[in-house]
Amino acid sequence: MKLKSKPKSAFVQPFSCMMLSILTVISLSPLALAVSGKVSLHSPEQNAQRQPQKLAQFSDTGPSERSQMLQQANALFNQGDLTGAEENFRKLIKKFPDDAFGHFQLGNVLFRQKKPEEAISAYQEAIRLQSKYALAYNAIGMVYASQSRWEEAITEYKKALEINPNYGEGLTNFALALWQTNKKDEALSSLEKALNIFKSQNRGEKVNQVERILKEIKTAEDPSVS
Repeated sequence: MKLKSKPKSAFVQPFSCMMLSILTVISLSPLALAVSGKVSLHSPEQNAQRQPQKLAQFSDTGPSERSQMLQQANALFNQGDLTGAEENFRKLIKKFPDDAFGHFQLGNVLFRQKKPEEAISAYQEAIRLQSKYALAYNAIGMVYASQSRWEEAITEYKKALEINPNYGEGLTNFALALWQTNKKDEALSSLEKALNIFKSQNRGEKVNQVERILKEIKTAEDPSVS
């Protein structure tokens, strides 16, 4: 059933604030868990998204050195030392220039530092090294979304979902961008799919997050819904 169309201006400002708050949580929180390169930005449970970490060819001592460098960079990030984290991620990719994951993590730090263009460049380099890097396409979409560049965000989310149609966070972000461009039915469909995926993965926090978004949308459309 299609929702009745109402003037978007009646709720888009508070909904946009809520949405960007959720985008920030989706984007930044998991980076703190990315120790030893084992956890990626948005969906650590999805094996398909772990492949970029295996791209570079190292010597026997390479993986250990890379792991140590990565842990140090992440430790600085977790301490709030974004400048130090950026410096260490740059050291990592200088030592291992073909490490797509290193470029991706650098992009995450740059995004947190509110350096959107530099972040996009880092994500694009990760994609150049690994063309099927859904997480990086999604991350570029999130940069655009943070700037309210919704159509560009949608384009990037689509690329991520072409690679991994069951990427729950990508579907959620895609839905939020669709909603901002008044594509309400498509947005709801994407959210419902994301919700089912998160339920199948037993990811309660994400289930609650998507249910919250759905409730916000339904309340915006019909204030009697509570």
